[in-house]
Amino acid sequence: MEHPDLNLLAALDALLQEGSVTGAARRLGLSTPAMSHTLARIRSRVGDPVLVRSGRGMVLTPRAREIRARVHEVVSGARNLLEPETPINLQELDRTFQVHASDYVLAVIGQEADRIMRAEAPGASLRILPNGADDALMVREGASDLAIGIYGDLPQEMRSRVLLTDRFVCLLRKGHPAAAPKLTLEKYVALPHVQVAPRGRPGGYIDDILRQKGLKRRVMRAVPFFHSALQLVSGTDYVLTVPERIASAFASRWGLEIREFPARLRPYALSLIWHPRFDNDSGHRFLRDVFVRAAAKAAGDRHDSPRTRLDAGDPASGQLRKRPRLRNS
Repeated sequence: MEHPDLNLLAALDALLQEGSVTGAARRLGLSTPAMSHTLARIRSRVGDPVLVRSGRGMVLTPRAREIRARVHEVVSGARNLLEPETPINLQELDRTFQVHASDYVLAVIGQEADRIMRAEAPGASLRILPNGADDALMVREGASDLAIGIYGDLPQEMRSRVLLTDRFVCLLRKGHPAAAPKLTLEKYVALPHVQVAPRGRPGGYIDDILRQKGLKRRVMRAVPFFHSALQLVSGTDYVLTVPERIASAFASRWGLEIREFPARLRPYALSLIWHPRFDNDSGHRFLRDVFVRAAAKAAGDRHDSPRTRLDAGDPASGQLRKRPRLRNS
């Protein structure tokens, strides 16, 4: 059996990342003819053209697209193994981190996370991107550092850690015709609704639970941001179903009444996800620790038996430990 030439992996990674022989040669400090010769060896080894001509440029083959992320992961991991870790000086850390999170996360723990970073790593920058359907893929491929959200099935190698838990409550404007002390399920489904859909896809856990009961709500407005939904509900007769933590924080500001959701729902967990390539990266460890500490300070109380995904199923309720009873603001 022919032994693999591991030097080809670095060249293959450069070709897959650059999508051109010239770009790959520049990245590796080789001449273009030398890179062309290496590409020929790679083609022979993997049994695939890898790059093919398309007009004036070149494109990756389906096989090349399939292995692109895996090759990059292997090469990055090997480089990390060969580079000794040096103690990090957070006060001198000059690094930009990219994190996927909703405005709910920013509202609940963003201020505390910012305080920690300003105090301990004032030169570090943080860019927050909205949650999307491809959060895990972006993190897996190294396009982003972290993602915070409610995730279902993740790639097997991904790391995750629960940051905080929450449960759903309802919000109506003060003086709303349906703002009686108790909101019934009959009144709930009869009202027009605003729904927060951070990933742009209406429907979800609440609709699944209602469907199990043979009911359906009328979602009149679907918006991507919690703050937009709060503002919209404050001046209309819509009802909004949101996490209790953001409801408690902003109900008074927007003149809203909090009501218990009129059915038994299980609380949920918000998780932090990252790729194991960053397990031993000291800067990345600091970033993860920032969010863990911020969540512990701003939302440290936990609900029992939270879901780690939002779909229908067992609708049993969970109780929050060491938290006062819900009050109207």
